[in-house]
Amino acid sequence: MEEIKHECGIALIRLLKPIQYYVEKYGTWQYGLNKLYLLMEKQHNRGQEGAGIACVNATAVPGTEYIFRERAIGAGAIQEVFKNVHRAISDTPKAIPRKNIPFCGEAYMGHLRYSTTGRSGLDYVHPFLRRNNWRSRSLMLCGNFNLTNVDEIFEQLINQGQHPRLYSDTLMILEMMGSLLDNEVHKLYEKYKPEYPNGEALNKKIAEEIDLAEILRQSSKSWDGGYVICGMTGTTQMFSFRDPCGIRPAFYYYDEEIAVVASERPVIQTVMNVDVEDVKELLPGQAFLIDEGGKINLEQILPPQNIKSCSFERIYFSRGSDRDIYSERKKLGEMLVNPILKTIDNDLKNTVFSFIPNTAEVAFYGMMEGLDDYIRKQKLDFRVRQEKVAIKDIKLRTFITEGSSREDLAAHVYDITYGSIRSYEDNLVVIDDSIVRGTTLKQSIIKILDRLHPKKIIIVSSSPQIRYPDCYGIDMNQMEEFAAFRAAIALLKEQGMQQVIDDTYHKCKAQQDFSKEKITNYVKEIYKYFTEEEISRKMAEMLTPPGTEAEVHIVFQSLEGLHKACPNHTGDWYFSGDYPTPGGNRVVNNAFIRFYESATL
Repeated sequence: MEEIKHECGIALIRLLKPIQYYVEKYGTWQYGLNKLYLLMEKQHNRGQEGAGIACVNATAVPGTEYIFRERAIGAGAIQEVFKNVHRAISDTPKAIPRKNIPFCGEAYMGHLRYSTTGRSGLDYVHPFLRRNNWRSRSLMLCGNFNLTNVDEIFEQLINQGQHPRLYSDTLMILEMMGSLLDNEVHKLYEKYKPEYPNGEALNKKIAEEIDLAEILRQSSKSWDGGYVICGMTGTTQMFSFRDPCGIRPAFYYYDEEIAVVASERPVIQTVMNVDVEDVKELLPGQAFLIDEGGKINLEQILPPQNIKSCSFERIYFSRGSDRDIYSERKKLGEMLVNPILKTIDNDLKNTVFSFIPNTAEVAFYGMMEGLDDYIRKQKLDFRVRQEKVAIKDIKLRTFITEGSSREDLAAHVYDITYGSIRSYEDNLVVIDDSIVRGTTLKQSIIKILDRLHPKKIIIVSSSPQIRYPDCYGIDMNQMEEFAAFRAAIALLKEQGMQQVIDDTYHKCKAQQDFSKEKITNYVKEIYKYFTEEEISRKMAEMLTPPGTEAEVHIVFQSLEGLHKACPNHTGDWYFSGDYPTPGGNRVVNNAFIRFYESATL
């Protein structure tokens, strides 16, 4: 399994009692800060390129800071951020907070970043901040998302007279919402100024009257993509808003003391020590809103449409400790039993089963249970053989950059358990969660498995063939990266069908100036002349390293099997090309155009 950089992680915390309450009950004002740290560490898998946190102090007096923010880049960003925070507060008492301690406040926001745009550096690390002397106009945003129509939004801002300082969808959303927030505050100021001559009372009234739901409703009309957008104002108002297709996930929990939002359910369960039923999923198009007084409200911002929750979350990205995800991953493994039996000619006595660590382990359990059920039904009198054949070795750094030397180093990322199978007698079935580029298979896994001298090596993927790019926050956006696509192109060329490739290019090119709503995904035509089995055979041929003795096969999950295992997460655009939003078709066509034009230069 090649590492896929994927969608980011979010964490929001709102303390619903005065700070002194937590001092008296938990012995520290850092209760919220500590929970934020745990929520972020438990989601470390979701972002290792950067991290950031922000805090708002509702009781800060004029002349002192009321917004605190800390960001860092790199794999150790979480630790660096909190180290800097604790350095800033190291000279303050833990039990009885004085006024205006850095990062002592009622509202916290945290973000873990994986870049999906190729842009990096501290400027692109969330939370983004739009600061103002008016508390109610200050706005911070972070999110787990990618918009497909950034160009359109960029033009909207320019036409309004704005000058975006970064070509970033987060910044554009921040400026779009910030502009509406400014207008709202100004209207409320003019409305209530005669009634509230005192500035402090006037500001409090404005904060009470701001309708964040309506600002979200107006801003999001033009957004196309998958997202969970989170925000916080200088008056501690907060929101988390999920896209109407339900592509990206978000979960929330609250009681009388605290409200929490995160990208994954078991993270909240563990950090807050609550049962699975206590943690709720934010619905498609819904916002979780908290006003300046701590009142919580759920509001439908956009109507749900074409709901396609991401299936890759279930297969790979989210933590397997989630109750439902664990069950679904086991089911994915079970659904592969029949195609595996076909590939090994039902020769279970001479087959060893294993998995590629570490994310495929749960699917392996499901596969083994499915095989056990098969043996019982067939009334066979032996047990399925299983071994831990592949071992993920230390994370070797590829500091050698020259050709074959680098490839040789990559071959040692995995190691094997020698003597775990009978040489030249046994088939070896190894399950993985997905096959994207196939690089690790060719450079490392198949090579080391062949050292055991199996008759056949069967690589099993618990996900279907990945054929199309993602455009909703996962780093899979180049057609040539996909082993399935390369196999289909090779088959077309071998069979004298270059015209199909050319025609697909011309059809995609003809749509470049169309509105996204009128674009068709013509890249599907690359695959339609071949069965899944034919593409799988070609992939196995292309990914088998020279000198391999064993016969290599690749078996994929079917789309039907995926949907049966994950019935509530039907977003399968990586595999089917059926994008939930119009912008997806534009992304896939443009990706094919780039591939074709670069290949013919």
